[in-house]
Amino acid sequence: MSTGALRVVIADDQALVRTGFRMILTADGIEVVAEAANGVEAVEAVRRMVPDVVLMDVRMPEMDGLEATRRILSADAAAAPRVVILTTFDLDRYVYAALSAGASGFLLKDVSPEQLVAAVRLVRAGDALLAPTITRRLIERYASRDERTATLHRDLSTLTPREVEVLALLARGLSNAELATRLHLSDATVKTHVARILSKLRLRDRAQAIVVAYETGLVTPGSAR
Repeated sequence: MSTGALRVVIADDQALVRTGFRMILTADGIEVVAEAANGVEAVEAVRRMVPDVVLMDVRMPEMDGLEATRRILSADAAAAPRVVILTTFDLDRYVYAALSAGASGFLLKDVSPEQLVAAVRLVRAGDALLAPTITRRLIERYASRDERTATLHRDLSTLTPREVEVLALLARGLSNAELATRLHLSDATVKTHVARILSKLRLRDRAQAIVVAYETGLVTPGSAR
């Protein structure tokens, strides 16, 4: 990831969406280094421009956003950008699959300019972009606890009891600050626990961790309310 100007690729088959997002981002000092009208162009743009963040539409011709996300994130993890999925629907199986593939979160296309800018900056900083209520509904609808069909099944036995506790609370939508308060820990200790969970389970970020918590049955639909 670069440490200078924030660099973004916008992938969407609607030119008006790309133009609107470009205007919003550039007005806030964020550099849009490329646009793509389909998944094939998106993968090529990322390879060529090495952005920090990709705004990726789910439904595009030639190659959809899900397959493009998989290809982009299958590269070297340290060099791969953060991917934010763009969708018209908050409950979309494609969005769930993209989170499983390593996307850092998703935005509805009617997002406000302020929310768009904040989201891009947030994921560039390494956080997952998860609106807890929407994400929870999404995962509860599509997560499977059947090992044969689970997208991201992991063995939680590698985690310590405290790490399992942190994962369960994380899956309920708690932020690091809220985790620290609930568990009477420092923010730094919580960050260490989260980093160890991601490392042990071979996960890219918190979005994948939440998927795992549901798919393994650690958290069950309804229990997070």
